[in-house]
Amino acid sequence: MNCNEAAPMVVAHADGEVDGLRGHSLKKHLKECATCAGKHQAVLDLRTKLRAEVPYHHAPQSLRDRVLATVRAAEGRSSVARRGTGERWGWLLSGALGGCAATVLAWFVGTAVLEWRNSEDLATEAVTAHVRATLGGHLTEVASSDQHTVKPWLSARLDFSPPVRDLASEGFALTGGRRDYLGGQPVAVLVYRYRDHMVDVFVRPQQSRAATPPLRSIRGFNVARTTGTAMDWVAVSDVNPDTLTAFVQRLAREDASP
Repeated sequence: MNCNEAAPMVVAHADGEVDGLRGHSLKKHLKECATCAGKHQAVLDLRTKLRAEVPYHHAPQSLRDRVLATVRAAEGRSSVARRGTGERWGWLLSGALGGCAATVLAWFVGTAVLEWRNSEDLATEAVTAHVRATLGGHLTEVASSDQHTVKPWLSARLDFSPPVRDLASEGFALTGGRRDYLGGQPVAVLVYRYRDHMVDVFVRPQQSRAATPPLRSIRGFNVARTTGTAMDWVAVSDVNPDTLTAFVQRLAREDASP
């Protein structure tokens, strides 16, 4: 195996997804090639950092209780139905009811989880993306303090045009931007420097006008949220909460500015 063949499999191998003859050949190559071995070790180091730094949240007890209650109800309905059927069709109806119960349960669990994530987990997603980009050295895809460079770059890669402002005169210097994802949808990320702190500001078209928690703290990172005229704004940083909140609200007020 040469480097060209090994390179696409380095990440998969770090995740334990390469086995058999290919896995044997790759392990042999990593022992002989310092370059590929270094890439493999870098992936392992990054995975360790992500596991240590990325927030993890257990499902709330209320969600667990609802799921268990639904399971018990589905089992009860299936049991009653089986007792009322004849021997001839018992196996068929049992399977159908079991399938229906499983479908209902899957729908319920999926819906409940989505509702919970939509209402509670946006901040966690933003922190995870910020940590991932920071540890991976990928905070900016377009590095510039010129808003007239950053805005066109983002607009060309998204289906909306995010407002971009450089607030260096107020202590927040624009350093660039990148495209990232929240809730499975592409969003713009404006990257600012405040003293020795980096700030990620996630911008996306307004999803709803429902009230959202303006501030949360997750694993040492503050997450400030607000809405402007047309956009949702989520700022993530270890900057103190009051400063971060005032900053993201300042950006949101610029939504309608030309």
